[in-house]
Amino acid sequence: MTDQSITVLVDDFVRYAQDRALPIEAIAVGDESRVIAEHHFVADRPRCIYSHTKSYMSTAVGIAIGEGLLSLDDRLADSFAGELPADADPRLGEITLRDLLTMSSGFNGAFLMIHGRREGEGCPDYLQYMLRKPVQVDPGSGFCYSSADSYLAGRMLEQAVGMRMGEYLWRHVFEPLGQGWPVWENDPQGHPLGGSSIEMRLTEMMKLGQVFLNDGVWAPTGRRIVDPEWIAQATVRQIDTPARTDDDGWSCGYGYQWWMSPYPRAYRADGAYGQITTVLPEQGLVVAIQCPEGDGWETVVRHELHERVMLPLVG
Repeated sequence: MTDQSITVLVDDFVRYAQDRALPIEAIAVGDESRVIAEHHFVADRPRCIYSHTKSYMSTAVGIAIGEGLLSLDDRLADSFAGELPADADPRLGEITLRDLLTMSSGFNGAFLMIHGRREGEGCPDYLQYMLRKPVQVDPGSGFCYSSADSYLAGRMLEQAVGMRMGEYLWRHVFEPLGQGWPVWENDPQGHPLGGSSIEMRLTEMMKLGQVFLNDGVWAPTGRRIVDPEWIAQATVRQIDTPARTDDDGWSCGYGYQWWMSPYPRAYRADGAYGQITTVLPEQGLVVAIQCPEGDGWETVVRHELHERVMLPLVG
């Protein structure tokens, strides 16, 4: 599809959204180096991107693996041998970094999600809170979405690289991509949350997708950010996700903190309330969207955007 065709497609979607007052804040379509079409329905400013953050954390893990500092087979208990409670569940020792990245730790519950954190869940020490939990099922045996898995993966990263995750990402991702120092929610101990709550503008948020589209290289400068081998692993189905009655994007599988999408070879970073960057490798495109907190965003993303933007782009 030509740049002009993409611009017309986005313009048509913008008019459609405005006529129906759809709950959407911004949309952009780009390739590996440019933003081809962009529209903001509200002021362009940094906003919380929720679990889109998980894909940034995963990228940091991939960089550390490329540096030889981490392995997918590293065990959570080994990273925190001095922190383990005396009565820790024996299966805690089986949890690997791979299990955490694929949401299959075995804790078998949605822990440290945003509403729970706001109520004080896990305070004052998220790490001890999780290390003391029972492991309900065998690690690696099944998918159970939980920001706690992402948080623990991020803490393993910090142990391996010897610095806080924010600094590591600033050195390897934020600064090379010109993203500055994003506001980011920390735990009560001051560790950035690997699972949530970076704040970014739309076109800043989508830069990670542009890097992944270009096999790990930031095209405007030619700088390699992450190895292509990591991208190849992180963005394919590593674990099945529960089947749904409709193909809404949740049933396509999960990689290493990236969701698979219902388009050929496509995958996405996905945050609550519609903070989404979708990579379309076969089309050489990235589509990003941000939506407001509240009702109606899922209809916009799973139906309106799907039918009026995504399908024409991949068709």
